Amino acid sequence: MGASWCLYCYCNAGVRTTHPEAHSEMGSTEILEKETTESLSNGTSSNLEAAKRLAKRLYHLDRFKKSDVAKHLGKNNEFSKLVAEEYLKFFDFTGMTLDQSLRYFFKAFSLAGETQERERVLIHFSNRYFYCNPEAIASQDGVHCLTCAMMLLNTDLHGHNIGKKMTCQEFIANLQGVNEGVDFSKDLLKALYNSIKNEKLEWAVDDEEKKKSPSEGTDEKANGTHPKTISRIGSTTNPFLDIPHDPNAAVYKSGFLARKIHADMDGKKTPRGKRGWKTFYAVLKGTVLYLQKDEYKPEKALSEEDLKNAVSVHHALASKATDYEKKPNVFKLKTADWRVLLFQTQSPEEMQGWINKINCTAAVFSAPPFPAAIGSQKKFSRPLLPATTTKLSQEEQLKSHESKLKQITTELAEHRSYPPDKKVKAKDVDEYKLKDHYLEFEKTRYEMYVNILKEGGKQLLSNEESETAGLKKSHSSPSLNPDSSPITAKVKRNVSERKDHRPETPSIKQKVT
Repeated sequence: MGASWCLYCYCNAGVRTTHPEAHSEMGSTEILEKETTESLSNGTSSNLEAAKRLAKRLYHLDRFKKSDVAKHLGKNNEFSKLVAEEYLKFFDFTGMTLDQSLRYFFKAFSLAGETQERERVLIHFSNRYFYCNPEAIASQDGVHCLTCAMMLLNTDLHGHNIGKKMTCQEFIANLQGVNEGVDFSKDLLKALYNSIKNEKLEWAVDDEEKKKSPSEGTDEKANGTHPKTISRIGSTTNPFLDIPHDPNAAVYKSGFLARKIHADMDGKKTPRGKRGWKTFYAVLKGTVLYLQKDEYKPEKALSEEDLKNAVSVHHALASKATDYEKKPNVFKLKTADWRVLLFQTQSPEEMQGWINKINCTAAVFSAPPFPAAIGSQKKFSRPLLPATTTKLSQEEQLKSHESKLKQITTELAEHRSYPPDKKVKAKDVDEYKLKDHYLEFEKTRYEMYVNILKEGGKQLLSNEESETAGLKKSHSSPSLNPDSSPITAKVKRNVSERKDHRPETPSIKQKVT
């Protein structure tokens, strides 16, 4: 089943709300400040001239690299908006189809940077395309909706995803009623689908990036303390959901774990032949749980296989696997895209230690979710959960979690007050159970997050734990012997947030076999 469409609906809302926020998270870069220090004090006219100069330099890559462009177009302030508008004027999309225009646009720069910055860049692209082709699509919102839909389709068809690829019929069905309340032309949607299917969307990279080995990945250069060392875990075909890999992130816990894959994305049960146990040296570093073949060494670079096995714990929930009785000391990790992984530890204390650290990391660093779909309500869709680290302070993070918990609790109560009638179709009953299952899990997850932050949050993460004894025991544990249960399946990382798959049962407490 293909990816759900919460993201493009979120982006639709973004077209209408591109005004700068009162408290911008995005500060100006040194170059931008140098360009505009004098201009900003001289009024709108001077600002516009400075924006034109910077836009021209960005377009011609005058002392800029392709990876520098996006961050100057996507800042959340008025000047950056002017720069983006002037930059887009260098592109004439007149008479071009939307997919042709997007490919032409992406040849000029690398769509790098923070998630929100990338989203704003696509908003500016959509506005420009509509200006050049006012008759092609009904509105700017419609253009942006299709732009984001193509980005998600690109991930679905060409990303490293588990499961069935989206069909053209599913692509069309997911876009019903979101074009100012009516449907897009089926011929238009078929053309866009076939274009993405036949040739994936790619954007430009710097020349030095092309020379890197695949294992080094793409330098996304996200804003942060170490912008040149943060790459992405993922296919990079979707700029919104890539998991940031930061070699300089703090290590919160490490040790040997045996892993069993219970469910793939969206809770779809993993095929029987791929459920075997396999032992890894696990390292919880930043918001990523790395599963490595060898013990962790800070100076040693991660292999491509290590990155493939990595699991992001953003918006995840770890808990004791009370429904699994074949092995002792097993905990369950449910990820943002509803994969379910089982991990066995050496002792009950180690198990609880991993549960505490994973949940604490998720509570402290998970960014607020994007709004749920606003276009078509025919199918229930989970909100998109960004992999980026929150920009909120701990106090603001707690308030955000409390607000979300209150919302989920209210929604669950309302949902259960209107159970489906016995005469309704089985499909409608499935929809009801899916939403009930989702709301119940989210309520549990946010209750955990709120409790953790009330107890100290970051302070809990910094608490030292004595793991030496546990690690020594792990080496000699028969149940964690790496040679005792070989497995050949590779773990696909959670780089997509598919939401429309129907779990086999409404309960997450499936008996594992």
